[in-house]
Amino acid sequence: MTISNNGATGLNPGTPVVVTAAGAKLTKVTVTNTAKGNTVPGGLSADATRWTSSAPLGYGAAYSVVADATGADGKPLEQKGTLHTLTPAAQAYPAVTPAPPSPGLTFGVGQIIGVSFDHAVTDRAAAEKALKVTTNPPQQGSWHWIDNKTVHYRPPTYWQAGTTITLAADVYGVDLGGGVYGQTDRSVTYRIHDSWIAKADGNTEQMQILHNGTVAGTMPISLGKDATPTHAGPHVISDKQQQVVMDSCSYGVCPPAPGAYHSTEYWAERISNDGEFVHENPNTVGEQGSSNVSHGCINLSPQNAQAFFAEFGLGDVVEVTNSGGPPLPVYDTYGDWELSWADWQAGSALH
Repeated sequence: MTISNNGATGLNPGTPVVVTAAGAKLTKVTVTNTAKGNTVPGGLSADATRWTSSAPLGYGAAYSVVADATGADGKPLEQKGTLHTLTPAAQAYPAVTPAPPSPGLTFGVGQIIGVSFDHAVTDRAAAEKALKVTTNPPQQGSWHWIDNKTVHYRPPTYWQAGTTITLAADVYGVDLGGGVYGQTDRSVTYRIHDSWIAKADGNTEQMQILHNGTVAGTMPISLGKDATPTHAGPHVISDKQQQVVMDSCSYGVCPPAPGAYHSTEYWAERISNDGEFVHENPNTVGEQGSSNVSHGCINLSPQNAQAFFAEFGLGDVVEVTNSGGPPLPVYDTYGDWELSWADWQAGSALH
């Protein structure tokens, strides 16, 4: 009988334990964590000449292997072995973006998916190879590193309405570089609902609402004034609340500084981490449709804000043009759509 990697030290825990018997039939194989006492599951081949473990081993652990078999002459045989798995310098946990959804929760066509590790990844190619995205219907996509811990995934253009996306982060046992290994495998499925895209134009001060590519209506708006222009480009809704306290102190502008504010706004949907929302503002109804006077948000009348809130949700898109503002940074929540497809692909270690 042969025990794979018998006597090994520094074994990757994702490597299966395999016991083979030549001229004999295996009757029982037991692989035991010597410190914890738990056994590793596995199964025999149909001809009982091969046993293979069916679950990964633990990091930094010692295992004993006892294999029993019956020889061709009917006599019992036994083989024993030991092996030791590697101990990582650190283990990186793969947090998924967005968080695993509650039952029934769906996302818009602009939803970005991603993985954020809690340790720096220096072998980005190894990480990407372990991150598998499956879409139905099939669509092209690519990873792009936002920083040394965070990688996002998107298609060349927005997702097709009705798409199902499954992200499998199979990083356990994967060497991410610098002695950092993946802590655990994770899998999550997201579903994309109808296409809802709003097109906010700073020249006309109007916002067109498109449902599955068809214009469903137009709303007067007020974007950011010259001193605080709304970022240009595609924005993606990352949160929605019926009531939100907006405080300029959150980005360092506190009273009595000019431009400081603290107010409660309603029917608010966040479109960037720079304090930009689509929300109700009764105080600017007179300017909506004629001038841009906000601190960077997209102001709507109470009636229009509630109608927008009823239809738009997480992952839906708000495209801003002619705002006078700079492009939304790619790192700002879901600024990913600012990049061309070629530039996006260039951010992958495998491109």
